[in-house]
Amino acid sequence: MRRLSFLPVILMCVFSSAQSSFDTYFNGKRLRMDFALSGNSGMQSAALIRLREEPVWGGPRGNLTDPFGYGGYLLKMYDKAGGGLIYSRGFNTLFEEWRTTDQARNETQAWINSIVMPYPHQPVISVLLAHNRLTNRKDTLMILDIDPSSIFIDRSPLKKNQVVSIQTKGDPSAKVDLVFLAEGYTASEQDKFIADANRFTGALFSIPPFDQCREDFNVYAVVLESEESGTDFSGKGIFKNTVLNAGFYTFGTDRYLTTPDMESIRDAVWNIPCDVIFVLVNSDVYGGGGMYNFYAIGTADNEQTIQVFVHEFGHSFAGLADEYFYTETGYDDFYDIRFEPWEPNITTLVDFDKKWKDLLAAGTPVPTPLDTSYSEGIGVFEGGGYLSKGIYRPMNHCMMRDLKPFCPVCSRAVLRVVDFWSDRKVR
Repeated sequence: MRRLSFLPVILMCVFSSAQSSFDTYFNGKRLRMDFALSGNSGMQSAALIRLREEPVWGGPRGNLTDPFGYGGYLLKMYDKAGGGLIYSRGFNTLFEEWRTTDQARNETQAWINSIVMPYPHQPVISVLLAHNRLTNRKDTLMILDIDPSSIFIDRSPLKKNQVVSIQTKGDPSAKVDLVFLAEGYTASEQDKFIADANRFTGALFSIPPFDQCREDFNVYAVVLESEESGTDFSGKGIFKNTVLNAGFYTFGTDRYLTTPDMESIRDAVWNIPCDVIFVLVNSDVYGGGGMYNFYAIGTADNEQTIQVFVHEFGHSFAGLADEYFYTETGYDDFYDIRFEPWEPNITTLVDFDKKWKDLLAAGTPVPTPLDTSYSEGIGVFEGGGYLSKGIYRPMNHCMMRDLKPFCPVCSRAVLRVVDFWSDRKVR
């Protein structure tokens, strides 16, 4: 009892220390880095395009360094004077996926990307690292000396779009700030967009485990007007003039809906708190996409719209992998089974102890046969990550395989990320 009586004091000290650490290094604004990734299947490089000062950092002020190790890229920021790590965040990009396609074997391309970080008081050193598929390590791509007072940092205001607050549950630094962006909605369709964003919000918080954490989210809808309604279908020769340049047939896959235009996405949210982005596309065609700590995207009006939304949100928000293996993709050997993938819901058994081994019932064989004895519980079932052999998933059915409810492994991963963005200790 005596030990427990000190717990509130200890927690207050931890929070005070975290806030003090943030205030020591950062000023509450946001630093945006636009950069180019160029290369092909065999190599890649990075180059700075611009730095921008933006008015609000809505991310956590205590959880400044990434505890997960998710993502193909990692941004680190070091205090230049003291040398200590003061911020880090993992993420994915669409360019990373492109490098695994057949096209990348024959072409070298450059793609513009954009990431954000808290704005520093004093000079810092920023390091961008990228996953090396041959070694399973992260190599340094770019090192930048950043002087926050530099005249070369862009401080010009951008267009102030109409922002509708769907729900406000508290301080952005202690909440997950989810932003819906309108894509393919014309001026006369903005009421539909707001209604769609509200519908998606209600649906998200009706689905476990998100039904446990509605109070942890602030939700905004940003009104963006496109000249034409809908989206591109390049495989059918259909192109629309839309504000975020989204389209189907990414990497030749008809249902894969994405946009390479990260600059326009970041321009749309420049003046609001924003932890996670969902691009809502005004179409009734089945499809979507999602990349960890980058964005997710999906259509508004298909009969499976909500399931696709939550599935893609699982990718972008919680770093969950696809668990299916029976369909065509544009990827060529996306996972190397010699290594353990970073995603929390698939394994090659190379380092299974760090995955969901603790959730297996006693006596569960590894790998687990898909028969009546085990098919309804947590196991280690072969097939996942677009491969039928060598990669294993936790359950027979899941949102990340066939749009069924999240399995316990994926649910735990979601709740851990909610903790992180809510500035709590990650469970």
